[in-house]
Amino acid sequence: MEKPQKKKQLNRYIQLTGVAFQMGITITLFTFLGLWLDTKCVNNYSLFTIIFSLLGVFLSLYAVIKQAQN
Repeated sequence: MEKPQKKKQLNRYIQLTGVAFQMGITITLFTFLGLWLDTKCVNNYSLFTIIFSLLGVFLSLYAVIKQAQN
């Protein structure tokens, strides 16, 4: 009787680990895109890095909320 419970719990851990990797990859890619744009369009404040890293955070949080609703 306990095996289905353990298997269900393991599936939740795997899903949470996948969400963490997805968030990390999304934020990292958007940050690198911002860094690349900052090297192409020189500005004083690393504006593209800031904008794209925050955009990556918001998009990854949106994806996590959508997955949690399902």
